[in-house]
Amino acid sequence: MSSMDKMWISFASMGCMFIAMVFMFFVKTKFNNSLLKFIFGLIAYILLFIGFITMIYIIFNPTKA
Repeated sequence: MSSMDKMWISFASMGCMFIAMVFMFFVKTKFNNSLLKFIFGLIAYILLFIGFITMIYIIFNPTKA
């Protein structure tokens, strides 16, 4: 995997983490419906997990020179 590919994957990972942060903000402050809180909270935690796993992959996988 080239360095540019790793850069784009890391941007996607940061995007997943940012979307998870926005979803959790809305869950904690804006939503009153418990079903919406659960759905958006679950999506946020899934996105956070995906972002974490891809970031770990990017950090610990060497690039080909």
